[in-house]
Amino acid sequence: MVTTDERFWSKVNKTAECWLWLGAKDAEGYGAFRGRKDGSRGNVRAHRYAYEAVVGPIPVGLVIDHLCRNTSCVQPTHLEPVTTQVNLLRGDGLAARNAQATACPEGHPYNEANTYRHGGKRYCRQCHRNQVRQTYAMKQEAQDGTDRT
Repeated sequence: MVTTDERFWSKVNKTAECWLWLGAKDAEGYGAFRGRKDGSRGNVRAHRYAYEAVVGPIPVGLVIDHLCRNTSCVQPTHLEPVTTQVNLLRGDGLAARNAQATACPEGHPYNEANTYRHGGKRYCRQCHRNQVRQTYAMKQEAQDGTDRT
């Protein structure tokens, strides 16, 4: 009888760089494996199975980050347990791109003097000042019919 570990590793192609999962993959490109290290039934992502098989349990509250950015990789040295926030900021999604931005969409720098935070987001002070001035000018124009912009 083939063990769960033998079945798992038969679906891995160990290349010089990544260990590529050859089995089923989900819609996001992550390997999907039917079997768990604890012996219970059910599906698990292949990179999580590989990490637990080689390194040990994934600490509670952490997720596995692919340092190589290859979602089908199960090479344990390419996998690191991190918080969800760290994982998102290391990626190339919207949250990561926003965090890496050094200037607002208008080109004003995100620095201590020109940036304020509210509700977990950062805002440009110069853009806010410009918007307040524009709103004030439009209200004044509406009141007396003159153009103050």
